[in-house]
Amino acid sequence: METIFALSSGAPPAAIAVVRISGPLAGEALARLCGKLPRPREAKLTSLRGDDGALLDQALVLWFPGPRSETGEDCAELQLHGGRAIVDAIYRELAKINGLRLAEPGEFTRRAFANGQIDLLQVEGLADLVAAETELQRRAALGIAGGSLSRKVEDWRQRLLALSARVEAVLDFEDEGDVDVLGERFAADLAALTQELRRALEAPRAETLREGYRVALAGPPNAGKSTLFNVLVSSEAAIVTPTAGTTRDVLLRHVGIEGVPFTFVDMAGLREEASDPIEGIGIARARQEIESADLVLWLGSEGEGPAGAWEIEAKCDLVERPGKRAPAHRVSAVTGGGVDALKRALVEQAGAAMPGPGEWALGRRQRDLIEAAAAALADASGASDPLLVAEHLRRARSAFDRLVGRAATEDMLDALFGRFCIGK
Repeated sequence: METIFALSSGAPPAAIAVVRISGPLAGEALARLCGKLPRPREAKLTSLRGDDGALLDQALVLWFPGPRSETGEDCAELQLHGGRAIVDAIYRELAKINGLRLAEPGEFTRRAFANGQIDLLQVEGLADLVAAETELQRRAALGIAGGSLSRKVEDWRQRLLALSARVEAVLDFEDEGDVDVLGERFAADLAALTQELRRALEAPRAETLREGYRVALAGPPNAGKSTLFNVLVSSEAAIVTPTAGTTRDVLLRHVGIEGVPFTFVDMAGLREEASDPIEGIGIARARQEIESADLVLWLGSEGEGPAGAWEIEAKCDLVERPGKRAPAHRVSAVTGGGVDALKRALVEQAGAAMPGPGEWALGRRQRDLIEAAAAALADASGASDPLLVAEHLRRARSAFDRLVGRAATEDMLDALFGRFCIGK
């Protein structure tokens, strides 16, 4: 096993630069830099020197003998002054040691997973935590990274193992018979576990949390979509002119409002006849965006928007404007009238699709495997042969094992750990 090192803090220059080292030669590397190993898990201020004795930096160093470390291996951490030249000098010294190399993206976390320090669910939570940009994203990712979902899956797995043991006992001591010999208690416990998995599947989708609640602004040309879009994203992202058909392509902006992530979508105005082929392509893409949006703000004629859209009466500052009898909101992007109320309503609407305190947001992989386990348990409850019951329970256990990473393909692991930066 090679020993790896990398910068784990932000790119220099910075106040502090943290370099991590993990692997069997971590202790040797640390001793070469500071003369001797410090006491385990105690920060020590020391001089770091090159192999020629030249002073490289004054730094805090920490030594974590494996397996009681983040990766499960011998680990060292150097808290340096955050200059680029200092980091480069430390890199050069470490690279001189045979068996040390620069880490690949996500390699520290991958070693932690391989050494049983964390499971696959926690890895996914860490990836989302690193990418979190809003409070909701941070809170949801922190729970999964901290093991809350892993503990629940382990509880499900232990209950499933107990059910399997009862089936195996029947198979061992009954030459013939049917599932009724398992008793009403077995059926009740199986049903309770199945229902708990079904309730877990009602959790918000991680894709919505990760990408933001998708809000599309739709309507005919010159309805005020781009102007309102700019106000909602707090920038001049979209070009606004009196000329109909100015917006030709789909424009996306990811923003956070009161800690809730959103993706706002501006698009070409909808009309039956496009002025040219390019606008026609824009209109086709706009219709696709309307189909995939979580919510559509409709700025066109009342009643002509897609089902479930919010009727928005834009340009309410103008005396002569096409009014709406019962709009969800009246707004003026020019004066700001009604915009705050619209934002509050959007936050409330999106918040309902996001995880609350103590709740998870399940990704597609997680949802698919919990669904597979629930389906296997449902099959077990409907089986009349204990052998079939045992097989369905085995399928459910397999889904749980894949969920936490006891059974995972290299391709899937490569894709997951590739989401991390170097040094994580």
